Amino acid sequence: MEGDKPSLALVYQAVQALYHDPDPAGKERASVWLGELQRSMHAWEISDQLLQLKQDVESCYFAAQTMKMKIQTSFYELPADSHVALRDSLLSHIENLRDLSPIIVTQLALAIADLALQMASWKGCVHTLIEKYSSEVSSMPFLIEILTVLPEEVHSRLLRIGANRRTEIIEDLAYYSSTVVTLLFSCVEKTGSNEKMLIKVFRCLGSWFNLGVLDSNFMANNQLLIVLFQVLQRDETSTNLHEAASDCVCSALYAIENVDTNMPLALQLFQGVLTLETAYHMAVAREDLDKVLNYCRIFTELCETFLETIVRSPGQGMGDLRTLELLLICAGHPQYEVVEISFNFWYRLGEHLYKTNDPVLHSIFRPYIQRLLHGLARHCQLDPDHEGIPEDTDDFGEFRMRVSDLVKDVIFLVGSMECFSQLYSTLKEGNPPWEVTEAVLFIMASIAKSVDPENNSTLTEVLEQVVLLPQTVHVAVRYTSIELVGEMSEVVDRNPRFLDPVLNYLMKGLREKPLASVAAKAIHNICSVCRDHMAQHFQGLLDIARALDSFALSSDAAVGLLKGTALVLARLPLEKIAECLSDLCAVQVIALKKLLSQEPSNGKSSDPTVWLDRLAVIFRHTNPIVENGQTHPCQKVIQEIWPVLSETLNKHQADNRIVERCCRCLRFAVRCVGKGSASLLQPLVTQMVGVYQVYPHSCFLYLGSILVDEYGMEEGCRQGLLDMLQALCMPTFQLLEQPNGLRNHPDTVDDLFRLATRFIQRSPVTLLSSQIIVHIIQCAIAATTLDHRDANCSVMKFVRDLIHTGVANDHEDDFELRKQLIGQAMGQHGQQLVTQLVHTCCFCLPPYTLPDVAEVIWEIMLFDRPTFCRWLETALKGLPKETAGGAVTVTHKQLTDFHKQVTSAEECKQKTRTIFCLQH
Repeated sequence: MEGDKPSLALVYQAVQALYHDPDPAGKERASVWLGELQRSMHAWEISDQLLQLKQDVESCYFAAQTMKMKIQTSFYELPADSHVALRDSLLSHIENLRDLSPIIVTQLALAIADLALQMASWKGCVHTLIEKYSSEVSSMPFLIEILTVLPEEVHSRLLRIGANRRTEIIEDLAYYSSTVVTLLFSCVEKTGSNEKMLIKVFRCLGSWFNLGVLDSNFMANNQLLIVLFQVLQRDETSTNLHEAASDCVCSALYAIENVDTNMPLALQLFQGVLTLETAYHMAVAREDLDKVLNYCRIFTELCETFLETIVRSPGQGMGDLRTLELLLICAGHPQYEVVEISFNFWYRLGEHLYKTNDPVLHSIFRPYIQRLLHGLARHCQLDPDHEGIPEDTDDFGEFRMRVSDLVKDVIFLVGSMECFSQLYSTLKEGNPPWEVTEAVLFIMASIAKSVDPENNSTLTEVLEQVVLLPQTVHVAVRYTSIELVGEMSEVVDRNPRFLDPVLNYLMKGLREKPLASVAAKAIHNICSVCRDHMAQHFQGLLDIARALDSFALSSDAAVGLLKGTALVLARLPLEKIAECLSDLCAVQVIALKKLLSQEPSNGKSSDPTVWLDRLAVIFRHTNPIVENGQTHPCQKVIQEIWPVLSETLNKHQADNRIVERCCRCLRFAVRCVGKGSASLLQPLVTQMVGVYQVYPHSCFLYLGSILVDEYGMEEGCRQGLLDMLQALCMPTFQLLEQPNGLRNHPDTVDDLFRLATRFIQRSPVTLLSSQIIVHIIQCAIAATTLDHRDANCSVMKFVRDLIHTGVANDHEDDFELRKQLIGQAMGQHGQQLVTQLVHTCCFCLPPYTLPDVAEVIWEIMLFDRPTFCRWLETALKGLPKETAGGAVTVTHKQLTDFHKQVTSAEECKQKTRTIFCLQH
């Protein structure tokens, strides 16, 4: 599209097709063509013309959106002398199009805001805009829209404006913030109770609160705050206005999180929110759930903001415990969505009290937590007319899971044992309806593991009673009681006399379709905790495993049962393990053989993943203790199974999902027997390399890293493993060298550098002496820019470990040779690596990756500090000193200070902080 400029008629045609073509293929073609237009230089002029012509909403929206996008991502395309004309043009467009559509106004407001942030020559933009448009009421909506999005865009990651420019903008906005608030209040005075305008005013005020630039003292005495609370107190306030006002109060509360430095405003907000209790009750009486949820958000934000004050001085001043009363009132609302809003606050309160560990403080808050738990137990009740088991995956099921997590986090304040006993006594002494019984059992299951199982008569009594529950009780009660039994596996381990009755109870559940999966999970828990006691029941487990598909189990539950069986298998006498493992694997192996002999066209499913996953879990968890010199009992079984796995891999080599499961299964087989899998090494590597040439599935690279980890230190295997690496690297590099290859194949990058890292860890000299190392290092340098968490982490770990082998003198015979080889590699690639790392920190990577980058830089400096200092100086000199908008990105002094801080750092953490400053 960088050729001739398309005609406006053609652009209109494409926009019409995008919105109105009934054929999806036509829409798609129009979308691709318009996307190319947006990326071209012609987009600037065409967007401007479309906005001038004002033909229809669709074309104006496309043009406004394009203009915003170009300013955000391609501002550098424009010469500096065109910036003023662009600004004037955009202001003219927003003025002329203000009545066409609100979404167009928003897009143009964003374009103007993004321009103002990047255009250093536009000084005091807020003042300019207010002066130009504040006198006309008709201009107020778009003026306020610009003033709303301007603070929101300051921290946009799309705008690479640099820390200096951002600081300058924030100072500028702080200077004019009082003017903006005064404008907003005058707007309220002029337009009276115009709802749309009030919503805009509150959104704008919230935006300035979010940026943290409003003067606390000025706001504490501002009439706008009074208007805000009046709107929230009024019963007749509409839903939309109520939401905007609530958002604004929440933003204000968030902005004063440091209460001590914002005292006057903190006090006004604190008192204002406490006046809303009556309004909350009115909303409850009117069954207005939207307003109820808004009030609960405000009350929760109040508690979050004053959390430290509440813990530091409970009941005094702004540590007033009426704040917690407000949340407990919300917890009493019949809709569970209301109490759920406050969960994060209760987590944080629990965390604070746990850290302070003050018994007096705990005693003050205990009654509140007890009331909360009582409310949560009530909210967890299923409807009395509910049929079947509790659902885990619907909204209510997810709510119950969150309740379970919260209860576990705050139970220490009440005492696990005390709470468990109280809950049990409500079941023992009363005769509650089934839904109350089920909810109590659910809360008991949440805390069962935190109750000390040693000599605990209540726990044993509960277990005794639960396994005697008749099959006539509601199926949901039986379901949750089985969950409780699974959570009490520690009690069973301490009291093995319960093992038989417990297993009998769980077996009844396993045979019933609705209870089968939860019973399987409970058996898995019992197997995991009571491995030694369960050895006598291995035959029973084996019988279950053989008949697994006769039970109505989810795939996760079936795999869990096999995991439990494998854990018990590993505790059998060594001489029995091979035969039992063979029996356990037989069902899976027979099923795989049957699939292999099946013709693909006969309509039956030929997907082997179920059986591969089951074999994988058996290999993963069969880990018997084998003394040195003893043959691993699983070795023979895995050798017998290998041909079936190999044939399955061959048959499905084009299917990434199935190949991934094959590799996973083989990975656990290799890990299971360790060096005992040596006979598989050559055929496995030959097959991996052969398939990878045709179908480069990244899981082969991962499997290769496992083989290097197991065999890389064996002298006789090193050359073969290096040959494997070189054979896998060639197709990998071809894949990654394609346009956008790194970005399109992050899994391949991740697994390639896992493999290379394993080599560095297990046999560094083998890799460093090879010819492939140069290409791997070059690929790593290119991949440092990749903004993908796992892939970037693997690349950085490889580079760090690579250099570290030349730094860490581990007194091995090959240290000097390693140091020499790393020296050669760094001499060849060091400058390029450091320059690329500095560039990626500034322009490519999100903040969470910076500690990994810091570790790499730290290792380079430890290896050769003087040379690193020169490399860093050259890299910093190459950074751009100005943005396209003329703002200074970095001064000479800042670069000098940064260089000094990095090169004089005494520990890696200092480097991370310094690099973080470079990015910002």
